[in-house]
Amino acid sequence: MQKLLIFLTAALLFTASQTIAQTPAVPSLDEWEVHDPDRPQPVVVTPGELTSAPPPSDAIVLFDGTHFEDWMHANGDAVKWHLRDGYMEVNPGTGIIQTKRSFGDVQLHIEWATPNSGTGQDSGNSGVYLMSTYEVQVLNSFENQTYPDGQAASLYGQYPPLVNASRPPSEWQSYDIVFRRPHFEEDGTLKKPARVTVFHNGVLVQDNVILTGPSGHRSRPPYRVHEDALPLFLQDHNEPTRFRNIWIRDLEADM
Repeated sequence: MQKLLIFLTAALLFTASQTIAQTPAVPSLDEWEVHDPDRPQPVVVTPGELTSAPPPSDAIVLFDGTHFEDWMHANGDAVKWHLRDGYMEVNPGTGIIQTKRSFGDVQLHIEWATPNSGTGQDSGNSGVYLMSTYEVQVLNSFENQTYPDGQAASLYGQYPPLVNASRPPSEWQSYDIVFRRPHFEEDGTLKKPARVTVFHNGVLVQDNVILTGPSGHRSRPPYRVHEDALPLFLQDHNEPTRFRNIWIRDLEADM
């Protein structure tokens, strides 16, 4: 009987260890309510001068300031945003735009500028959605306070930036993002969560962070199975936010 109990105990421990090993380490954010105004505000730092280097030789240039050939609206229509002097500007109410190509693991460079108007979430609000699903927030966060998980360079609804490296509104800012997509088992269960690293104006603000799931407003939805490659999209949040110098590198071959 004693040998049987030892055997059963060992078997249960082995099964438990296998279950733990197969369960992806998705963090819990229960310490903070989504958009919790009491969450600590990131410390403000002054970034260095913005320099716009040419894209690397293996980059896919998604926007060089001259045309919308690589973009469309979600319904397939031609882009109705404004094409200005080397940049695009959200035409409020026309809807998101997305790339015609789809991507998984990527390195992304994008530059943006917010209008000098509004307060809180109504000041230059937009977003960079990786795989149409995972948002890096765009917002005027220069002397403009809002809930920390919704300020500029936050992973919206999940993680504030490590520091607030925002420039004043109307000035150009940059994001350099490394995104590793989630992986799913054949039955749709999560095998590996997504990870994101973000540099805001050259300052590290998200350090290989594990996403808890898709971005959501006032919610933190769980992962849901999706394609291995999906379009990048830019949000129309009814404000004339600007974008320029957008290029991307496909990192899928690196895995």
